[in-house]
Amino acid sequence: MKALVLSGGKGTRLRPLTHTIAKQLVPVANRPILGYVMHHLSEAGIHDTGVIVAPETQNEVKNYLGNGNAWGLEITYITQERPLGLAHAVKTARDYLGDEPFIMYLGDNLLGSGISHAVTAFETEGADCMIFLKKVPDPRAFGVAQLDDTGNIIKLVEKPKNPPSDLALVGVYLFSNAIHEAIDNIKPSWRGELEITDAIQELIDKGKKVKGEILDSWWLDTGKKDDFLAANTTVLDQYIKRSIKGHIDATSTVEGRVEVAKGAKIINSTIRGPAVIGKKTIVDNAFIGPYSSVGDRVVIRNSVIEHVVILEGSIVEGVVRLEDSLIGRNARVVKGKRLRGALRLMIGDHSHVEI
Repeated sequence: MKALVLSGGKGTRLRPLTHTIAKQLVPVANRPILGYVMHHLSEAGIHDTGVIVAPETQNEVKNYLGNGNAWGLEITYITQERPLGLAHAVKTARDYLGDEPFIMYLGDNLLGSGISHAVTAFETEGADCMIFLKKVPDPRAFGVAQLDDTGNIIKLVEKPKNPPSDLALVGVYLFSNAIHEAIDNIKPSWRGELEITDAIQELIDKGKKVKGEILDSWWLDTGKKDDFLAANTTVLDQYIKRSIKGHIDATSTVEGRVEVAKGAKIINSTIRGPAVIGKKTIVDNAFIGPYSSVGDRVVIRNSVIEHVVILEGSIVEGVVRLEDSLIGRNARVVKGKRLRGALRLMIGDHSHVEI
């Protein structure tokens, strides 16, 4: 089985951050989202991996993933000139995929569990398609699946006003080579895109075996700021352990599950976990509260932060309280003449905010 990882798209819901960084590379707990995806593929024993990239961000993606050796994968890059739908991405990768079954994994999705069980089930069932599904409180914002009593999907509906179930489509799909003919038989939607849901419905209409795999762990789509912060919170809660490799001076306190990377310096400060502090970062006379991820080479001085993600090279100085915020690379958030109350920010790379 091969893998097809989608790392293109424009990331419009995370702008302005994604004007200068691929959304799949924005770090969760100081690790790019794509890193979690690649780990799941490797864990499932998948080796050959095609990565769909966009012309604007392909160099960054290639710089991070390299040839895939870090995960025991062999990566082939496939350029999708324009984001014309998930089914179009499969069509773009047709030569690479050949006639082999494959798993398609959207590179901006995070799963609380791996994919090994689903891969085994797909092969055992002899299905032509298996879709990851998750029960959600309000399915109207998602593609929704209706299942029969044996777990076969009998209908897919995109963002329905009256959902036939509470099962939303997660961004992981397994396909046999039958999906290629199905894609050839569909037409672009009103959005001008080739929709993978239309192709899967084509499989259903042709009598192919389409199964649902219902997740019992968490799933997070990191497309928007608040979703992204929620993903960061969940990952910190589940995976972070106490690890102090940087320097903590005698006047500082580090409480709970906190990772302090090599070369970081904590001076006259308090850090309360779960939290991660990146390499060569300086925290001076500051408080860093729970659910904060601070990237490499960041400076936080005379400030209080909590529930934030700060990317590499940024400076936060003299801020009374910063919370619920996503700060891009090499940004500056510094104190002006007056400051009242808490801040809620989302700013892109190389920005300068004076408050």
